Amino acid sequence: MKNSNRTKPNKEQMSRSHIPSRLNLMFFIVFVLFVTLIFRLAYLQIIQGDEFAAEVQRTEKTIVAGNVPRGEIYDANHQPLVMNEAKQTITYMRGKDVGVPEMANVAERLAQFIAMPHETELTQDRDFDLSIRDLKDYYVAVNADEINDRLTDEEKQLSGSEFYNVQLENVTTDDLEKMDEDDLAAAAIFQRMNSGYALSNQTIKNEEVTDKEIADVSEHLAELPGVSTGTDWERTYPHEDMLRSVLGSVSTEEQGIPEQASDIYLAQGYLRNDRVGQSYLEEEYEPVLKGTKSRYITETNQNGEITNQIEDYAGKKGSNLVLNVDMDFQERIENLAVDYLGNYQQGLNNQIYIVAQDPMNGDVKALVGKKINFETGEIEDDALGTFTQNFEAGSVIKGATILAASMDGVLDSSNNIIVDQPLYMAGTPPVRSVFNPDGSEALNDITALEVSSNIYMGKLAMRMGGVFDFENGDALVLDEVATIEKMRRYFEQFGLGAETGIDLPGEQVGYKGPIDHPGQAVYFSFGQFDSYTPLQLSQYITTIANGGVRYAPNVVSEIRATDEEGNVGALEAQNTARILNTVDADPAQMERVQQGMYQVIHGSRGTASNFFTDAEFAAAGKTGTAEAVYYGDSEENRGDEIINRLFVGYAPYDNPEIAITVVVPYLPLGNNNYEINNVSKRAFDAYFQTGEYAAAGEEALDEENQEED
Repeated sequence: MKNSNRTKPNKEQMSRSHIPSRLNLMFFIVFVLFVTLIFRLAYLQIIQGDEFAAEVQRTEKTIVAGNVPRGEIYDANHQPLVMNEAKQTITYMRGKDVGVPEMANVAERLAQFIAMPHETELTQDRDFDLSIRDLKDYYVAVNADEINDRLTDEEKQLSGSEFYNVQLENVTTDDLEKMDEDDLAAAAIFQRMNSGYALSNQTIKNEEVTDKEIADVSEHLAELPGVSTGTDWERTYPHEDMLRSVLGSVSTEEQGIPEQASDIYLAQGYLRNDRVGQSYLEEEYEPVLKGTKSRYITETNQNGEITNQIEDYAGKKGSNLVLNVDMDFQERIENLAVDYLGNYQQGLNNQIYIVAQDPMNGDVKALVGKKINFETGEIEDDALGTFTQNFEAGSVIKGATILAASMDGVLDSSNNIIVDQPLYMAGTPPVRSVFNPDGSEALNDITALEVSSNIYMGKLAMRMGGVFDFENGDALVLDEVATIEKMRRYFEQFGLGAETGIDLPGEQVGYKGPIDHPGQAVYFSFGQFDSYTPLQLSQYITTIANGGVRYAPNVVSEIRATDEEGNVGALEAQNTARILNTVDADPAQMERVQQGMYQVIHGSRGTASNFFTDAEFAAAGKTGTAEAVYYGDSEENRGDEIINRLFVGYAPYDNPEIAITVVVPYLPLGNNNYEINNVSKRAFDAYFQTGEYAAAGEEALDEENQEED
């Protein structure tokens, strides 16, 4: 029997009895957690400590390309035409993950060490360096918190470009006007930094960089991540405007590669801000002139900041171009052109073009174009016009007409006598020869060239159209389209109406007139229908001079390296003569055309004989006068009737060394300006160093003898 006096424990006593065990359990759990944490910390610090330390200090290596000097351009005697002028420069390379605030911070610090010229859109309407947008970009970069406080809650929810545009909209004119000179200088630096791409060099300053600026920046490079000092280059032209338009130009860093061809350039390893040749020689020979970029191993830290650069490959300067052009000869010819425009220009004529080529290989010895700017009155370079401007050529092409008729089988030794007398075709104005406006005279092919017979050429065109017997007053019945197109195909064998193949971009092929009347075939035969460039006419006369081989004009002779002294070095490549075609003409008939051109200079009735009487060389050539319509620079005069005067020729006659083409367009009707023939003769003198240039030839010979001694 249980003791009835024994009492049961109450709830409070029971609860107290359980507290120690729970505390013990909790203490045990805490103890285990602490032990686990200690072991984990020990593991991280002892076992993986080095790995995490390395991660903190991790750097990433990237190969970055650097610019090298561009190849230079020299004349045939290695006189410099386009050079590189070295300039001290300060550049910036943006790290891969570097943000706008970090760049702005570097810009502020760099502005303490360099003078950064700047003009803003706030103070002038044009020729400013900093637009209002540029100033706003910088202001947002350094005052982002202030600008964000101005935004509404809805605007703060925007992202990307929408958010940034709202930030820009909240920068006021008052904000920009409060920027002092230091701020503006930093903004100008920031603008250049921000225009570059990650891991590409961007020029910050390369004009008038002082030695002190280079020293100050170099001393503080550690606090200017991405900033470097070095040298840059700028194109210079020792002969100033001579041949300037043909030499071409190079883009700036701001222009970079052309947008329309960016895919091609980027695929070739260019960066968007790389400078490239953008016209003529600089463009045509870009692969040669650009060189091989230097290569740097660039280290960036975990923040994307550039911490070190090591040169892996120094790069190679671009190769040099050596031209066939002799600048001493070029200068003499340019002076002739300037003298002509300064003393003999008439009416709407404001241009003259002169081309000189070696007939035996097509090498271009001089390429001259001069033009009076009607607005300024100044004479400007227009060498490009030698292959981009086209003109009706008149009688200079008559040699091609005779050879075309011979190749077509309608002219040979049995039927080369044709009577020159006025030609009357129904529905067409009368056709006459200048030497024989109203008479009647039998001519052969040689004398027809000597006296420049339009009738002889016109009747050859009729024969090519199937008309051998024509009575004055009758309608000319022939297939004008078939006849003219056939003549054009023959003319193209000489380069007339065809690409010449010059090693420059932008060549034009002249103008082909619309065909709608049989009489046009007659006018075509003596150069009063289609139009040709001066270079095409030069190719035509060189083809006749050498007996029928059409060579492509070569402006560039060689590609050469640079030697250790920075001068023209070893030969890397040579432009050899390029034969485009051989004229399918009877050699005997070709010789008769050459004889006819000889008579133009030496015959008693030769149209240029009066100007070559005292020549110390035997030349052959052809003069030309074309009635045409003005389509030059003066818009109000377009459509006026004018005449073009031309000359093509070569010398010496029996062993050609040089071919000269002169074109003077847009002269007034009825003018008596035959100075072009004098210019032509003087151009030959300039080459052979005879006549007025004899003294220069003697000086050159003395210098050559002294060098040999």
